[in-house]
Amino acid sequence: MRIGFDNAFGLPEQAMNLRAERNEMLASNIANADTPHYKARDMDFQAAMREATSPAPQPLQSSHPQHLQPTSPTVTAGDPKSLYRVPHGASLDGNTVETHVEQAKFAENAVHYQATVEFLGDRIQKLTGAIRGE
Repeated sequence: MRIGFDNAFGLPEQAMNLRAERNEMLASNIANADTPHYKARDMDFQAAMREATSPAPQPLQSSHPQHLQPTSPTVTAGDPKSLYRVPHGASLDGNTVETHVEQAKFAENAVHYQATVEFLGDRIQKLTGAIRGE
């Protein structure tokens, strides 16, 4: 029986990449807590994971020679992962970072990242055991 590495590691790898990207966003928010007019960003992890695991979009095709041709093979509407956070309380300098909220989100994301790392480690250990015949 054959098993591909994408089947064995694909989903946890994508989850780790998205969690790492979210950690960078949240760390950037915390670092810019005192920057005037900085807008806190976050991502909808569930939507980003759905997008990462869905099949690639098909390029647009015209059914008639006089139809307008797309300028790029796929048409995207920006980065759906990057969203702006709405603050609970308004800041006088226009900054939307609330440090306590960002720290809580960062800690929560770090726990999820660590759980994904442990899950991937367990999977590697099981595959190694299966190869050795244990």
